[in-house]
Amino acid sequence: MTMEQAQKQIEIYQQLFQEVRLLSASDLGMEYAAESGQYLVKKDCHCKLCLEKSTCEKECIARDVLKHKGQKTKFENTGTELDEIIERYVEVDGAPCVMELVRRVDADAVIGEVIPESEKTNMTEFYHMLYTDALSQAYNRRYFEDRIRKKVVTAGIAMIDLDDFKISNDTYGHEIGDKLLRAVVATIRGVIRTTDALIRYGGDEFLLVIPNISQKMFEQKLNEILYHIRLVQIPESKNLYLSVSIGAVMAREQVVEEVMPKADKLMYEAKQTKNTIVTEWGRIGEKDDLMQYSGKHTRQCILIVDDSEMNRAILYEMLHMDYDILEADSGEMCIRMLEEYGRDISLILLDIVMPGMNGFGVLEQMNRRKWIETIPVIMISSEHSDFYIRNAYDMGVSDYISRPFDIKVVQRRVNNTIKLYAKQRRLTTILTEQVKSKEESRKIMVAILSQIVEFRNGESGLHVTHVNALVKMLLERLRQVTDQYNISWVRQDLIVMASSLHDIGKIGIDDKILNKKGKLTKEEFEIMKTHTLIGASILENLEEYQQEPLVQTAYEICRWHHERYDGNGYPDGLKGEDIPISAQVVSLADVYDALVSKRVYKEGYTYDTAMHMILNGECGVFNPILIQCLRDIYEKIPAEIYRGGVKLC
Repeated sequence: MTMEQAQKQIEIYQQLFQEVRLLSASDLGMEYAAESGQYLVKKDCHCKLCLEKSTCEKECIARDVLKHKGQKTKFENTGTELDEIIERYVEVDGAPCVMELVRRVDADAVIGEVIPESEKTNMTEFYHMLYTDALSQAYNRRYFEDRIRKKVVTAGIAMIDLDDFKISNDTYGHEIGDKLLRAVVATIRGVIRTTDALIRYGGDEFLLVIPNISQKMFEQKLNEILYHIRLVQIPESKNLYLSVSIGAVMAREQVVEEVMPKADKLMYEAKQTKNTIVTEWGRIGEKDDLMQYSGKHTRQCILIVDDSEMNRAILYEMLHMDYDILEADSGEMCIRMLEEYGRDISLILLDIVMPGMNGFGVLEQMNRRKWIETIPVIMISSEHSDFYIRNAYDMGVSDYISRPFDIKVVQRRVNNTIKLYAKQRRLTTILTEQVKSKEESRKIMVAILSQIVEFRNGESGLHVTHVNALVKMLLERLRQVTDQYNISWVRQDLIVMASSLHDIGKIGIDDKILNKKGKLTKEEFEIMKTHTLIGASILENLEEYQQEPLVQTAYEICRWHHERYDGNGYPDGLKGEDIPISAQVVSLADVYDALVSKRVYKEGYTYDTAMHMILNGECGVFNPILIQCLRDIYEKIPAEIYRGGVKLC
């Protein structure tokens, strides 16, 4: 940058930091030796840390930044205050310099970094050993007892529990369980600040304390944590996905140990559904809930994507009064947040030059997934070449802002771009509502048709409802434990809807056979079996709709929901994965409900008896993964589907 640009940037930084200085190599006591290509120490260093200690530090971070052209941050405890000191390499008029930024940090608000000065000398390693959990590398219970428990804080406090982690540990072994635990800690730390405290409170429970954070930003952090933990995997457990339950409260000048029980109670409430966040002000966490939650807020949301924390902080200060702000420090995190928040994001401010996936990589992904059509992007960069600018516009960006930032320019361009796209979104919303209305009508017609079949079958009419609910629970668990079947949210909903039609072929079965109270003869059973082919034939005759995903999925289910994994089912004797997963899931749900429900030819079995019969193979052989899914959800089934009704033996 030029000196004029540097001075403008310093003026902006002075709004955020108590001290801002531009240090030349000479100020740092360094001189560049052209023959060796290295910097040589010639005199004392005048960076803040060296000046305060009245002597040059052995490992001066300012000199190190100059040598390696990077950026470093250090917290310095001065007894009564804590300074955050950032040294950042810049080139001004072609000369290497270091920009030094100093910010006072409230020592009472900093949980994770403060060690009393009187105890600090030669004690860093000792403190690390004393307060670090050896297995997970989070803080340990002793740290909570000594440093956190009695602390008065204004902070977001959350209890985080890894659902079914003990089962995963027992199934895959403690070594893999330990690796997963460390991966979870690393994941959470990737979302929170270094000054926040993450404490391993129990075996698979963590306490998170985030000081001086708004309720809105706290929710965003918790949502990010939930989302990223669900993506955690290690090579040794590629089919294992973790779920997490979070309870959260806001402490306002309160003692931590007095607020914690509320968070703990909310966490156990979240465990009833899993992958959920329950706060003292409401429940969030599931995708639908997130969408409903975000819909309550009228403010637009901007995603700032920049690997420089400093640049993100500057843009945040410029915009947070008028917009909700999300932040990503890499292209990869930007893509993950787009997957999570989707059209809740009104605008992206995107840096070009980043390690890993750069800005153009993000744009490529946005074009491939069609996000660029509904989410505008403004590129932010200090790169001014025609190639960068032209390439950015060719890839669909709406505008281009150069650094250093001018506050009025940024605010005006952001406002104009969001307004322009708001009109397009309104039109899209109208179309979406029309499509949604048609989808609801389709669901109603499917439900009516399925109830006609139930009525003719002489049953209570609840069989379809029960199968729908069981299929949904099984699919949700299946998506957590394996990605083998690549079942999206859309595909899951489609299978649940199509499951309503699994017995539509019974329309063609004689009433005398369909409602016979005794056991069917061999000939009658052969006729009953044809309901699978009749149902498939009905759907095949819908020639105009053969390409509709609902019709295709319903055909799979109607024809093959009585196939068995070992090949001993009907009508086609399909085996293993030759049976579509939609038919496999409906088959298991159908059998379970048939066992526990009363029929014209039998009373209902108890839940335990039905489970025992399925596990013993008395109803045929099922996919082992689906059997495990049924085991996992077994305890929730009575309350969630049958309302705890007692079944006869």
